[in-house]
Amino acid sequence: MKTPQPTFTELNKTLGLDVYLKREDEHKYSSHKGRSIPLMVKKYNKEEDITNFVISSSGNAAIAAIHTIQAHNKNNDKNLTLKIFVGKNIDKQKLKVLQAIIEDKNISLEQVERPKQAAFALDKESKAKNLRQSTDDNALTGYYELAEELNNIPNLQAIFVPTSSGTTAQGLGMAFDTIPASKFGGQQHPQIHIVQTTSCHPIAEEFDKKFENTETSLASAIVDNIAHRKEKVIEQIKKSSGSGWIVTDEELKNVVNMLEENCKIKISYNSALSVAGLIKAMNNGWKFDGAVVCLITGM
Repeated sequence: MKTPQPTFTELNKTLGLDVYLKREDEHKYSSHKGRSIPLMVKKYNKEEDITNFVISSSGNAAIAAIHTIQAHNKNNDKNLTLKIFVGKNIDKQKLKVLQAIIEDKNISLEQVERPKQAAFALDKESKAKNLRQSTDDNALTGYYELAEELNNIPNLQAIFVPTSSGTTAQGLGMAFDTIPASKFGGQQHPQIHIVQTTSCHPIAEEFDKKFENTETSLASAIVDNIAHRKEKVIEQIKKSSGSGWIVTDEELKNVVNMLEENCKIKISYNSALSVAGLIKAMNNGWKFDGAVVCLITGM
């Protein structure tokens, strides 16, 4: 499914750039995770006849998985099942969102002390396939479609990506590697910039040294401190001549307010990471002569 990628005159004037907001929050499965989760489920179901799935997530990935399973079961005789594990201390609003969209008896949600370990256990016992994007390379292929859409933006120079595991950034980098350089005027493919928070930044800290650690962040979806994809993501960033950025809560608040004022849109703090990263890059001397895309990822 294609998502809007609008540009806003007032925002462009404010930043002095040609900026596009890629509205992945308007994907039919609610976020950029709708690019990869459906493909993962389809692959395992069609190629390995797997019908039981499990996921450890309290946000976009879980939402995409719920929509995927429900859509499949509405259109197929052989139903799939999904088990969702969330933590005991899950944000109450996030829990309400998940519970509200579950309409299929084949989908269950359980609060446990260690949700990741619970999902691993079911997978290890071959009771359900764990939909874990941070280590499953099948997730990468979903972002090729996203790259194709972004490639339609004239004179595309850079893409800013809110990043937890780095799957989206790695997938985009790999996808652009397959597009001929002639598409970019003979130049290399667009710069990949990842954006992380002051509380979770295992990949971005390779590039950005100007920050102070905090225990929490308003962008609460950025949680992968292990970063299994770190080396491959860094490779893609460097190949594209991009960078990584670490932003504060204050910077996120400023972006949310700016977009509401200039563009009349409301986005999550997680989505605001991309624009905050762009602004930090500009404040640190980065120049952009072409179009810049900021991914608005979702909840």
